Amino acid sequence: MGGATGSLQKLEEKAEEIFLLWRRKAESPELGFCRVSWNLLAATSATRDTMRVNGLRLPQLTLFCPRLVAEPNPIGSYRCNVHRTICHHALRPSRRVAAPVPAHLELRRGAKTTSKLKLKDLPQGALKLEPYNEGGDDAPRYPAVVQGHRNNMQKFKNCVVLTRVGSFYELYFEQAEDLAPLLNLKLASKKTSAGPVPMAGFPFYQLDRFLKSLVQDLNKYVAISEEFANAAEDKPRLGGLMFDRRVARIITPGTLIDEKFMDPSENNFLLALYIDVPSLEAQFKQNDGASSRLHALTSASPRVGMSWLDLSTGDFYTQSITAQMLPSAIARIGAREILVDQNLQDLIGPELQLLVGQDHRLITFFPFPDKIAPMSQWSSVLEAPVAGNAIDSFTSEEVGAGYSLLEYIRVQLQGLNMKLQPPRRRHLDESMGIDRNSLRGLEILETARGGLGKGSLLHAVRRTSTKSGARLLRDRLTSPSTSLQVINDRLDLVSAFSQDEELRDTITQLLKRSYDATRLVQKFTLGRGEPDDLICLSRAIEASKGIRQVLARAGNGGSDDASTPDSTSFKHTLASMADRLYLDGASVLANQIMDAIDEEGLLQKQRVEDDTAAEAAALAHEVAMNEGVKGEVEELPKKVRTKNSDRSGKEAEEQVALDTWIMRRSASSTLERLHGQLEQLQNEQVDLTQRIRGQGAKITQESLEELGVTRSVSSTKSTRSFYLPAWTALGLKMDQVKLQIRQEEQLIFENLRRQVILHLVKIRRNAAVMDELDVACSFAALAREQQMVRPVLNSGTSHKIVGGRHPTVKLGLEEQGRPFVSNDCFLGGQERIWLITGPNMAGKSTFLRQNALITILAQVGSFVPVAYAEIGIVDQIFSRIGAADDLFRDQSTFMVEMLETAAILKQATPRSFVIMDEVGRGTTPEDGTAVSFACLHHLHYRSKSRTLFATHFHSLVDMTDHFEALGTYCTDVKETASGSFSFVHRLRKGVNRESHALKVARLAGLPPEVIENAARVREGRMNLPSPEEREGDRAASEAA
Repeated sequence: MGGATGSLQKLEEKAEEIFLLWRRKAESPELGFCRVSWNLLAATSATRDTMRVNGLRLPQLTLFCPRLVAEPNPIGSYRCNVHRTICHHALRPSRRVAAPVPAHLELRRGAKTTSKLKLKDLPQGALKLEPYNEGGDDAPRYPAVVQGHRNNMQKFKNCVVLTRVGSFYELYFEQAEDLAPLLNLKLASKKTSAGPVPMAGFPFYQLDRFLKSLVQDLNKYVAISEEFANAAEDKPRLGGLMFDRRVARIITPGTLIDEKFMDPSENNFLLALYIDVPSLEAQFKQNDGASSRLHALTSASPRVGMSWLDLSTGDFYTQSITAQMLPSAIARIGAREILVDQNLQDLIGPELQLLVGQDHRLITFFPFPDKIAPMSQWSSVLEAPVAGNAIDSFTSEEVGAGYSLLEYIRVQLQGLNMKLQPPRRRHLDESMGIDRNSLRGLEILETARGGLGKGSLLHAVRRTSTKSGARLLRDRLTSPSTSLQVINDRLDLVSAFSQDEELRDTITQLLKRSYDATRLVQKFTLGRGEPDDLICLSRAIEASKGIRQVLARAGNGGSDDASTPDSTSFKHTLASMADRLYLDGASVLANQIMDAIDEEGLLQKQRVEDDTAAEAAALAHEVAMNEGVKGEVEELPKKVRTKNSDRSGKEAEEQVALDTWIMRRSASSTLERLHGQLEQLQNEQVDLTQRIRGQGAKITQESLEELGVTRSVSSTKSTRSFYLPAWTALGLKMDQVKLQIRQEEQLIFENLRRQVILHLVKIRRNAAVMDELDVACSFAALAREQQMVRPVLNSGTSHKIVGGRHPTVKLGLEEQGRPFVSNDCFLGGQERIWLITGPNMAGKSTFLRQNALITILAQVGSFVPVAYAEIGIVDQIFSRIGAADDLFRDQSTFMVEMLETAAILKQATPRSFVIMDEVGRGTTPEDGTAVSFACLHHLHYRSKSRTLFATHFHSLVDMTDHFEALGTYCTDVKETASGSFSFVHRLRKGVNRESHALKVARLAGLPPEVIENAARVREGRMNLPSPEEREGDRAASEAA
């Protein structure tokens, strides 16, 4: 029993130690605990059998130990580094509460005392040991930076994590291995106690470049983990770490703010789609017999709430549509990222990809909030609350989409404050509908082949002076107005600038001096503005002030120029534009900015930063060039040498870098006082320097004592350094004053930033007026340049065009030195449909497109390329031009053509404008003719739309001769006696039953024998070959 008694005493001592540690836990809740089976602590089974608590034999007891180091192994059990044994940890509670120590628990030790415990106060029973991976006792851990990066990768699983480490952003683990080759980065390996870790990185100033590759080119989400300095008092608690690294922002294609790679001429919209899941499931049950869910989705047409915003400008919109209209709406908005409820991913995820993914836009499935907050609670993220009467106009789907969008941004920006414009609801009937096929077929934004900007309508008409004006022009071209009042107001402004060239040039010059105020002010609302942004904003305000003065003078008839329009309506238009510019507070803000910021100092600071970045880039290039060279470590230069490497020049450059101030001394009284103190200290520095240099040639013990030198600091063969208290004290005083100047400059800058936010609404409203003026001046310049005229618009259904020209084809022909043949078009009344025949290459497709584009330009508010135009307002434009198969969606050319035709026939109204080119060409002539006739019949008797219908099925002319509202027109080919020919591009009334396909084939360069064979087949002179002729053809083929 002696051995057992000794073991029991040891166990009592261990129990006392454990419970003392338990008491520590009550004071330190951050300590975790694990349970240790008693049989792993006891020396022998006899000890376990003789242990009694409250007179009861305890066969197996469970005690607690502090969980100091415990990491899960691959199987799920843990190893505790305190007892060197396996510990099984219960899951931590959601709220960490310290376990109290029982008050009746006695742990006294002495010669005649024993430990007294109550059994009910201890955990009962044995814990089952789980399997453990027999590795080393001490599980290796990654360094703090690498472990933090690993934790972020697990937290943000769908993101590429970039961690800031000093002057670099770094990737680790499998992301470094996967992305380093794609980003053209060198893959390295970081040695850690847990083994080598793959890593790659790039300098911090190249962040925008790599974000472009990741976000724009690779459609990746990027989580950026930034460095935040720890307070001195927190460093001991954090293990002496100088920085805390945490994700400050998640960047996706739709949440860009001010990245340099953004296209300033386009909006960067993030779009949210809200569909009520229960109602959608109910509709699917009703359409259970449908061929597919995609068909059910488009045929059931559930209401879809759309909300889209541009974080870089603060523009915020909503609209309610049907699922069938989704592809066209998304193409019109041009969203970079589409947000969909995660609950819809399993329900209609693949169908949504097919429906909206044709333009390769990124779709993000995000868990939408269960409870949708009303618009009255959105004020914290809006520049102004939504008016009460306006709130009632938004549908529940629009509110759901808008709130889900705000929640997504809150998560991605990690709680960053923002001030958006109040949401504006777009009604379907306030703008012309242009479906996705028409946007592509009419080449409004980009060419159909290659997707290039040059050759598009936008490229042909753009003459804007500002980037924000270009964004407004794009928006108008994709959403032309259907309001006669709005269109005529725009045309009045264009007319004023078209007739007064001097006024237009003055406004244009002022606009060119302006900046993108909308994006500048949005940067400040997000806390990202810089001093140079304040300068740009001040100049934009000054430009708007100058424009207001010019408009007010022109509106009041104060100009002496004889060409100034004296029309009352024009003067009223100019005066109203001037009145919309609010400059009271904004002008004061501009003056404050210019009085506070030192532009010369700011430029000097930017030059120093550019030089520093250039040196870093040169050094990185030097490292790359010497990579793999033997002895590279010893031979690499410690810095990049410059031409001016003398010591005095270097000292001067460093001094400039240290003493560059961005605020004027007069910006505040405190700054004035601090600069005075700094000048005084600098004068003392000069005096002390002269005294030292004056005695530098005859240094003796006596002269050193006079200077206050008390000891030598260091020495070399040629130099010796001394400690000079006066010099040290002076340097400390100068550093302190400089720090105070920096702090005061930051206070002034923050005050200016607050002033910008206070004037946020006025600045944004002024910027909107400036954009309207920019677009109007652009259209006026285009009208004078291309001899365009003002269209006449009415509420009827006529379409009268005299001398119409295609706005982009005409420019292309002029570059080649070729003339463009204009054409007339009169639709409505007795001839609501034109059936057009004629040869290939004679201009039928160009004629169709030009009339659609003229209508779009007219309702945008632009002059049009015609001699005269009278157009009834069009609610929708549809085009069926060209076709190509869609192998990804398993759709043939004819299937694509029929899908587009079906959409037109279902949606066209009597106020629509339809152009259809060679419908049915993708199948047999008989079937194609039948389909074409059926389409014409539907358009004539059901849709009753204004229609231009081009075809090569000449029998349609005879089949439709009883259509009372259909006229036939054609183009021709002019032939000469010598056999040459030319196309006559002007349309005439009548029918041309010759397509002249062989002439076009000859122009394309087909071999003569092919043309000859085709001619014989066409004339019926070619009989089936005899067996001898077939054998001769086979022999000729083998010889070839």
